[in-house]
Amino acid sequence: MSEARTTPEAKSSQKLIQKIFRSQEGIVFALAVAAFLVFALLLPAFASPGNLLALVRSVSILGILALGMALVVIARGIDVSMIATMVVSVSWAFVLARSGYSFGIALLIGVSFALVVGAAIGALIAFGDVPPIFATLAAGSVIYGLGRTFFFKLEMQNVPPGNDWFLFIGQGRILGVPITIVAFGVLCLLLHFILSSTRFGWLTYAMGNNPAAARITGAPFRPIVIAQYVASSFIAYVAGLILASSASAINARLFNSTMIYDILLVVVLGGIGLNGGHGSVRNVVLGTVFVGILLNGMTIMNIDYTIQNLVKGVVLLLAIVVDSLVNPRDEQTSQQGDL
Repeated sequence: MSEARTTPEAKSSQKLIQKIFRSQEGIVFALAVAAFLVFALLLPAFASPGNLLALVRSVSILGILALGMALVVIARGIDVSMIATMVVSVSWAFVLARSGYSFGIALLIGVSFALVVGAAIGALIAFGDVPPIFATLAAGSVIYGLGRTFFFKLEMQNVPPGNDWFLFIGQGRILGVPITIVAFGVLCLLLHFILSSTRFGWLTYAMGNNPAAARITGAPFRPIVIAQYVASSFIAYVAGLILASSASAINARLFNSTMIYDILLVVVLGGIGLNGGHGSVRNVVLGTVFVGILLNGMTIMNIDYTIQNLVKGVVLLLAIVVDSLVNPRDEQTSQQGDL
């Protein structure tokens, strides 16, 4: 009798709920909605339009960096050198601009440095068969050390004066929407197109699913690996420029911050498995929104920064555990240690 009384709409809702809670992405979406409702009820200022806009703007840089991380993680890699690349390339560009170079030329030198760094890291992984986690971890220290030794001495590098157009990138608005949010949206669309509609994107997924099979089928494995890390470094440079434009400066101390863990939190929490082969831009957006809600709520509640890091660490650990359960390691991944 109870089944007979169940309407088609009710059955459809039940199927939708079951589908949501069968995937990590669905669980994170449900948690994000729950967190939003809890903070909105406990904190009157949380759900205000101004705060929500500030929330999205504050995590846009994190989301942009997570796009670069997602690209290499989908291919069964990782890039923990992103923050070093970001702060050194942007800081050096500002130093060059103040030493006599035109600002445009200085920015070109900065992006060239980032691209060379990405190519070197990619070559080390592709030709040297060095595990990405170790290659990028060591590269990050080398990049930062070179920057502080030869390129700049001060940790804080201000935007060179007389470049209001550059400051507009991080502080201006288009139709009332901060340009940082617009930039994040544009990069999301671009990466979605690359992953879903280009040969490079298809081969990236293929490499993540089964690197050995991708090599056997004749895929240009090494050039694609290099291209992925070049793209990751380029995205890090773009994020650094937007960050510097927003704050009118870039701080090299970011290298020693928890920012790289926040990026990993966005990627893993959003549902992009560390064993590679799956995930999309939608996962990055979901992870960015959830992390933004979490950080914004804790900030409004005036929770100590150390406690915030503890919460983020616990959430990241739980996300990794869930990822290992939802996306179990295959035999090949276990043999070669995907990261």
